[in-house]
Amino acid sequence: MGRGGIISKEMIESRIAFADYESSTSNAEFKVSPFTKPATCLGGNHGTSSISDVQNLLECPVCMSLMCPPIYQCPNGHTLCSYCKARVHNFCPTCRGELGNIRCLALEKVAESLELPCKYQIVGCPDISPYYSKLKHEKNCKYRPYNCPYAGAECSVIGDIPLLVTHLKNDHKVDMHDGCTFNHRYVKSNPQEIDNATWMLTVFNCFGRQFCLHFEAFQLGMAPVYMAFLRFMGNEDEARQFSYSLEVGGNGRKLTWQGIPRSIRDSHKKVRDSEDGLIIQRNMALFFSGVDQQELRLKVAGRIWKEQ
Repeated sequence: MGRGGIISKEMIESRIAFADYESSTSNAEFKVSPFTKPATCLGGNHGTSSISDVQNLLECPVCMSLMCPPIYQCPNGHTLCSYCKARVHNFCPTCRGELGNIRCLALEKVAESLELPCKYQIVGCPDISPYYSKLKHEKNCKYRPYNCPYAGAECSVIGDIPLLVTHLKNDHKVDMHDGCTFNHRYVKSNPQEIDNATWMLTVFNCFGRQFCLHFEAFQLGMAPVYMAFLRFMGNEDEARQFSYSLEVGGNGRKLTWQGIPRSIRDSHKKVRDSEDGLIIQRNMALFFSGVDQQELRLKVAGRIWKEQ
């Protein structure tokens, strides 16, 4: 646990090599909490001591993660995962003997009989999965922590929503606004310059939830554009309970956009690249700004509402 309760990615992600799933590259996996339900066997044996012993056998001695097929062993019977086998240059980390390509089929078979709780059970996940399905479940578990939604820098902080709200306010100095309607003015003294710049304007507290308004300027192909969109601080199912509208205009014209906020499970770049928001071409933006077009002045208004 880092300073201020912030959890680093290296403490969360698993470094398990799994033939059917993507390998990850961090250093440790959550261990089963003493406050979680005991793991069970498919055969109905509920002995927590024996399950713990088997889990210890399935733990790679190098990366300390649970091993998935192929599990290798040296001639003396010491095991390790396939990811670490490549890292130790084919020498057993326990006895320094040559590993070869001996599979520990017995241990792989034992693993097939296990059911284990999700590593996010300590924050509410009730799922207990077969051993070989555990990693896939945890990759998409709705109780897994969220990435920091701040788009102005590559921030590695992850955590639950209350932690991230505090982090955005204290560390990124993001403005917090209570209410479901908003107006923002964007002014640029030299409209001929276009920077690949990103801003998170405000976090809105609305209906007891938090929404992130993004506004940025970037190149879309050869054309400079401005884009505004909203992201929801929660999962995808919750995000679909809300809608929002954005409006920009001037000189008797206006552009409007209506959509569903994207969950912060989707990265800022993914939302931007999908063009899921209000996009304003620079020529139109200058037209909205006034007749002389010497200064870019855009007023973006919006509203958030909850679907019935």
